[in-house]
Amino acid sequence: MYWGLLGENMKDYIYWHLPGFSVFRDLNSTLIDLMREFPNSFYDNYRVGSVYGTFPGAIWNGGRTVLGFCPKNEIERTIKLFNSKHVPVRFTWTNPLIEEKHLNDTYCNLIMRLADNGENQVLVNTPVLEEYLRKEYPNFKFISSTTKRITDPDKLHAELEKDYFMVVLDYDMNHDEEILKSLEPVAERVEILVDEICFPNCPRRLEHYRDEAAKQLEYEIARPFNCPNRQEKKSFADCMNKPAFISKEQLRDYIDMGFRNFKLVGRGLPQSLVLDSYMYFLVKESDQDFIRNQINKRLANIAEKRAAARRR
Repeated sequence: MYWGLLGENMKDYIYWHLPGFSVFRDLNSTLIDLMREFPNSFYDNYRVGSVYGTFPGAIWNGGRTVLGFCPKNEIERTIKLFNSKHVPVRFTWTNPLIEEKHLNDTYCNLIMRLADNGENQVLVNTPVLEEYLRKEYPNFKFISSTTKRITDPDKLHAELEKDYFMVVLDYDMNHDEEILKSLEPVAERVEILVDEICFPNCPRRLEHYRDEAAKQLEYEIARPFNCPNRQEKKSFADCMNKPAFISKEQLRDYIDMGFRNFKLVGRGLPQSLVLDSYMYFLVKESDQDFIRNQINKRLANIAEKRAAARRR
């Protein structure tokens, strides 16, 4: 049975796009397994549409700074892990500061070659990188990123006329009934971010993306962005209090309009927040304690096995 966008009729299911295929690899893999093992514990017709993010240290990455390094065997293992479960890996290649000189980056191209099997996806922002990727890696599905900050309805519809597999809606449009109504004919190609934690109508959002991009290119993480709404400790309750939040009760209206793809935040956020969002949106209330306990138990087992392997 298929559990992602690979080989399914998209009209039959609701797809959730989950954060952090690398940093939350074990959590996401465990959740996908549980959705297969205990389907009655999850809301009907829900599937994982993709796991998005980056491998640490990839300079093409945008949205959030993710420093570090991942060896080739771990890259291969992660891609194989999710693709074997029929879930695409989606790369956040949305760094708005990428120039032609960055296109031949050895590490980023290695990642793309390892994932070039016709099953995976790329979020794009910058034309120079998008053109390069389409030419060199045409087997990927290309998705227009929310980091473009498209808030003009005409520009949004123009974006949907381009050759994109999907377009991610800017979260400030989440509750704009006129725009949502206009999107109904193409709703299956629109992805909606339901639990954005950032401040609505933020005038510095694009500036913040560029700051994160500069830190990714310069391997700099110690310099925080001077955000007037910066929170040191974030929680899922914070997400629920934001105007852009779409509750699971409201979600039915979006599904009735034809929207089938929903995205959850999480990159750069605590795993506890991510797990809370999974429980809220994906798991029936009556089964949340059971599924949460299953996840915690399995993650503990994975950690124990890794610790034992290191001691050998």
